[in-house]
Amino acid sequence: MRKTPAAVVSTVFFAAAPGTVGLLIPYWISGWRMRDPFPAALMIPLKVAGAALVLAGVVVLVHAFVRFVVEGFGTPLPAAPPDRLVVGGFYRYVRNPMYVAIFAAVIGQALVFGDSGLLVYLVILAIPVFSFVRWYEEPNLRRRFGADYDDYRSHVPGWWPRLRPYQP
Repeated sequence: MRKTPAAVVSTVFFAAAPGTVGLLIPYWISGWRMRDPFPAALMIPLKVAGAALVLAGVVVLVHAFVRFVVEGFGTPLPAAPPDRLVVGGFYRYVRNPMYVAIFAAVIGQALVFGDSGLLVYLVILAIPVFSFVRWYEEPNLRRRFGADYDDYRSHVPGWWPRLRPYQP
């Protein structure tokens, strides 16, 4: 796929999928109302940590979407996948940076707004995400990219980032 159509499709998909899962649904759950469930001494540090997680999640997510366009010549949308295996940027640290970024943003919102309902949502969200990756994405990537994907998969963890970047 050419970069311009890939960028347009990725932008629309970004708003629809991660925008809904990481922003709209957390808003429906929390109403973005500030609660104070933490002891006063922990309130500010936890809210600052939460804001940092949200910001980091957004940065990683945007960067990962851009990698699909510029490195993979495709989109994160399963219907228009990349032509090349994407292993640059944050993909050098973790195989699923988009999902990890969304999880971080939801945890961050739970801390910022003091809403444990968002943590329940995260646990519920993790089940279909992990299932999709395990039974659809990974087998599909193995079929499409063969030994390159197997090598990448053997060096880069799926869910917990490695400390040093993978060098293919």
